[in-house]
Amino acid sequence: MTVASRQSLPKRSTVPAKPTLAGLEAKWAGRWESEEAYRFDPTTAREQVFAIDTPPPTVSGSLHVGHVFSYTHTDVIARYQRMRGRAVFYPMGWDDNGLPTERRVQNYYGVRCDPSIPYDPHFRPPAEASGDPLAVSRPNFVELCLRLTESDEQVFEELWRTLGLSVDWSMTYTTIGDRAQRISQRSFLALLARGAAYQLEAPTLWDVDFRTAVAQAELEDRERPGEMYRIRFGLAGGAGAGGAGAGGADAGGAGAGASAPAGQGLAGRQPLIDTTRPELIAACVALLAHPDDPRHRQLVGREALTPLFGTRVPILTHELVERDKGTGLVMVCTFGDVTDVMWWRELELPVRSLLGPDGRLLDVPWGAAGWESEDVERARSIYSELRGKTINQARRRMVELLAQAGELVGDPQPVTRAVKFFEKGDRPVEIVTSRQWFINTIAHRDALIRRGRELQWHPPYMRARFEDWVAGLTGDWNISRQRFFGVPFPLWYPIDASGVVRYEQPITAAESRLPVDPSTDVPDGFEAEQRGQPNGFAGDPDVMDTWATSSLTPQIAGRAGEDEQLFTKVFPMDVRPQAHDIIRTWLFTTILRSHLDYEELPWRNAAISGWVLDPDRKKMSKSKGNVVTPMHLLEQYGADAVRYWAASGRPGADTAFDVQQIKVGRRLAVKLLNASKFALAELPPPAEELTHPLDRAMVARLARVVEEATDCLDAYDYTRALERVEDFFWWYCDFYLELIKGRRYDPAPAVAASVSLALRISLSAFQRLFAPFLPFVAEEVWSWWQGGSVHRALWPDAAELAAGAATEGAGASRDGSGGGEPVARDARATEEEALAVAADVLTEVRKAKSQARRPMRAPVRRVLVRDTARRLHALELGWDDLAQAGSIQQLEPVVADEFAVEVQLEEERAG
Repeated sequence: MTVASRQSLPKRSTVPAKPTLAGLEAKWAGRWESEEAYRFDPTTAREQVFAIDTPPPTVSGSLHVGHVFSYTHTDVIARYQRMRGRAVFYPMGWDDNGLPTERRVQNYYGVRCDPSIPYDPHFRPPAEASGDPLAVSRPNFVELCLRLTESDEQVFEELWRTLGLSVDWSMTYTTIGDRAQRISQRSFLALLARGAAYQLEAPTLWDVDFRTAVAQAELEDRERPGEMYRIRFGLAGGAGAGGAGAGGADAGGAGAGASAPAGQGLAGRQPLIDTTRPELIAACVALLAHPDDPRHRQLVGREALTPLFGTRVPILTHELVERDKGTGLVMVCTFGDVTDVMWWRELELPVRSLLGPDGRLLDVPWGAAGWESEDVERARSIYSELRGKTINQARRRMVELLAQAGELVGDPQPVTRAVKFFEKGDRPVEIVTSRQWFINTIAHRDALIRRGRELQWHPPYMRARFEDWVAGLTGDWNISRQRFFGVPFPLWYPIDASGVVRYEQPITAAESRLPVDPSTDVPDGFEAEQRGQPNGFAGDPDVMDTWATSSLTPQIAGRAGEDEQLFTKVFPMDVRPQAHDIIRTWLFTTILRSHLDYEELPWRNAAISGWVLDPDRKKMSKSKGNVVTPMHLLEQYGADAVRYWAASGRPGADTAFDVQQIKVGRRLAVKLLNASKFALAELPPPAEELTHPLDRAMVARLARVVEEATDCLDAYDYTRALERVEDFFWWYCDFYLELIKGRRYDPAPAVAASVSLALRISLSAFQRLFAPFLPFVAEEVWSWWQGGSVHRALWPDAAELAAGAATEGAGASRDGSGGGEPVARDARATEEEALAVAADVLTEVRKAKSQARRPMRAPVRRVLVRDTARRLHALELGWDDLAQAGSIQQLEPVVADEFAVEVQLEEERAG
């Protein structure tokens, strides 16, 4: 089959007189949906399926340009793969459970959840949110969450359709829906049965505002000012902090070590420590020094006395103590930070926990086991001034008490330090002891790093972020959250005859009953009246971490355990597209779950997007007030223009929001409209083959562009693909279309036939090349002359284009009227050079006209072209096209070493 027959018109061309971008989104989005253009065909063979693990956006407010940015990247790949003949599995999910949704519901309706309140089936939320939130039952609160997220999802879907995402909306899921809950609970129960999930009462990262556990992956560092305090401890068996002489004359004297460096000199010197957390001294369980630090060698093995409270704590060593930091002695508390937790575990220290889940200091039993003191009454008296206070309040009062007792050495030193925050929290995270569910993680660290090396990363350097995260893990993944709107743990616990909850004997839900909510459902063998009673049961009150559900998106979207035929077609999936900041959360946890459940990767590729930055190159965030919402941009500039800006952001790279780049995208879309109109309107009948050297040269260059764009998109480098296609398209419009205008409108069919075929070939290719990036305008111009959707058309074939450019007739002349023999390799090179030189000369002619302020169609009397003999010989093939394009009467070649052009314009006529 010839190039001509492949490019012949399937229908009569209907080019509008005044093409426009206005209204294209509504026109084509509706038609795509009605024609099910992007519907996945589950009967497709697995090797022809391309499955995408689409990121489910968090439904808790509004989308911003950062979402448009990364989701456009995914859609470009989806559209490209569809045009490559793959059946694209491209669902949309809504991540609607978790803290962001709860916070939004609380603020929107003016309510708060109180699980102790019974369900009210007739509950109606307040008409307006008031200052005092109304307490509602957990089932009522969940109903409000579902109501609000459903309305948000409709808004999100409208925006995605306007943007042109080619998802299969029939495959939409939610992370709180029954299917997601069923799959999440089923996976958890399987982990529990295999011993890969376990419950433990242990130190837990805790957000005191949300009053819930958080995971290491949900933390972020924020720089915060603070103060470093130097505090004196006593030594057991002598005068000093907390003992009989605490605060007395000896406490401040040189003999007590007040004026000497910590630990220097005799063993009787009192140890000094530097800390930013003096409020935790009552929770101190040890002092540590580096084993090679000579300053504290005589202290190691002895016991210190905590200031004010007089509790004996051992002085031990650990290699991770930084000798050059502070005094070289550190205080271990239970718990001030994750380092305390590590030391507590490794050194098998006791627990003195004094922080409650609300962030206030608990009442503690001074004098009881674990709360011993050299002076119990004094310890009780001092602590009574701290009990019930917040962290900051307790810190201020503790500093005052230490100063009064003479245990504060010198003035506090201002410091700025990185403090751990829950990514959605307003106060630093604390560490409290609580009962939580964990998934084994640390034991699989080496295996997870190997999984990361099996994965194809785009760009490749992003793998280092994954490996750094895995290597830096300090504990197993805590998946419990003390919240309400999430996937419940499918567990109950028996209560014995004495009323004690037997957490070590969980009652699991039967798989046939999933999903279950233990707060309202009753375990098999019990009655509802036995809830909370001796010999009865208690439901697990927690919900799973939102990542515990989102880590199963391949299974949820693929309907694992529900539709095995579909699941085997799409899993493992082909690609996980996502932003780089959630490699440590979503990507890591998904690999972990797939490794534990299937012993393989959940996808073959990871395509990583960067952040969108504001013009000052700061990350956009609601808290900073620099977020840009996309709908007005889509309305003002059009979806294709916004998509162009998004696709210009390189894989993995952070990209500044730039309206000017959106405007460039709109100009490109307009140019595609206008170029298509010029090329297709009243187009003469085409030749069977390309017979003009410039036409063949242009198609040969186009073939190389197609090859490079294909390679780039295969490697997920959508930005480079767009750049290559766009650069050549502008060159095509600026030079080729100008050079061939004379032949394009020549009344002689033999002259116009070759260029007519070349225009068909090139416009067909360009419209398909731009289709993944500019889907609306590409569909519009395609519809003028082709049947079906451009998005179901096959991607251009570089080899086919190259073959078409390599055929011409024997004895072809400059006007292109000739027969059909293969062109030799050197002849093809000459033709391509002819096109390049003709474009170079035309540039100089235009420049001369512009400098003379003459119109581009102004006649030129004479053009003298200096160049090498080889290039001048090649130019002869494009001589006629160049003369017509530049309105040139006389062209004179002069052999020279360097390229130069002299232009003599015709004299302007007076009047």
